[in-house]
Amino acid sequence: MTSKGRGLVSERDIRGALAEGKRALEIDAGALVTPLAAELASASGIEIVRRVKAGTPEKAAPVPSPEAGSPGAEGKKVAFGSDHGGFQLKQMLMKHAESLGYNIIDLGTSSEEPCDYPDFAYAVARSVASGEAWRGVAIDGAGIGSCIVANKVPGIRAACCTNEFVARNSREHNDANVLTLGSRVTGSELCKEILKVWLATWFAGGRHKWRVDKIIDIEHRYLK
Repeated sequence: MTSKGRGLVSERDIRGALAEGKRALEIDAGALVTPLAAELASASGIEIVRRVKAGTPEKAAPVPSPEAGSPGAEGKKVAFGSDHGGFQLKQMLMKHAESLGYNIIDLGTSSEEPCDYPDFAYAVARSVASGEAWRGVAIDGAGIGSCIVANKVPGIRAACCTNEFVARNSREHNDANVLTLGSRVTGSELCKEILKVWLATWFAGGRHKWRVDKIIDIEHRYLK
């Protein structure tokens, strides 16, 4: 199967090759292979080859994993906030993010005393929207309330993620800049993996940028 004149190779291309029973996908030399496509190709045994010259395919260079292809943790600030239900998970994830090389901004809460999740989700979203933080993480019991709150702040695209696939997709397709998690929904070890993938995944751009631009346009209609 050959991808001609395509600047972006997505998981759809890999699934198309699988549906045709192919074991290789030939792409243009300068085509971008998204992380999701590379992961699916690897898992499915599809070889990606790049054309250097007509009729002379060359095996594609390995596409970096989210960890290896990270935009770089050094100097990047990640804001964390939670209500009382997410406090323990917040403390754990802040340490995890620090171990990955990110700088941490702790916006509270500071204990398991009952408090209101909108206050902390808003603080995280405001920190990202203002440029104080590179990205943000807001945690409550289910992750949904914090997601709703964060998405009320102009410039924020918050995603409530329950697994690594959703985390990667939210970054690659939606350019999400705030991650929300539910401490009573998702186990702490899985949350650590979700956070790692979410922080490290690039936005794919291309057709996804056009769609994100439409989201931004809708937002701007209500700011007038």
